[in-house]
Amino acid sequence: MSKGAFTLAVLMTASLAAAPTHAISIGSGNGNGNIGFGNGNNNGNANVGIGNGNGNGNGNGAPQTNGNWGAFNSGTGNVGAFNGGTGNVGAFNGNGNANSTSGNNNTGSFNGNFNGGSFNGNGNLGAGNGNFNGNGNH
Repeated sequence: MSKGAFTLAVLMTASLAAAPTHAISIGSGNGNGNIGFGNGNNNGNANVGIGNGNGNGNGNGAPQTNGNWGAFNSGTGNVGAFNGGTGNVGAFNGNGNANSTSGNNNTGSFNGNFNGGSFNGNGNLGAGNGNFNGNGNH
């Protein structure tokens, strides 16, 4: 063995001896629980060591939709299409209400719309429930 090869072998053996004896976790737990497009990408890359690059890009909603999942939603946390209010699942729920306490947490279609008072049209299950309540009262 040449002197250069011997030196290289000694250096490699020394570096391996100094390395940790347990597995190296690189960039774990990234990009989980996303809904929509373009969330949780390119996290936890090029790390060396233990426990690096964790907890990035998790739990993101669809971009610029306030946590809504679907098309043409306003409000927050709605699933489906054309929903307003908060926490509605289905289509055309929680729209046109005078108060933010109305038209929330409905499941189905055409629930909790066009209410004029407070706490109207919430928590309906099915279709066509909780609409046009509390309008024109003084």
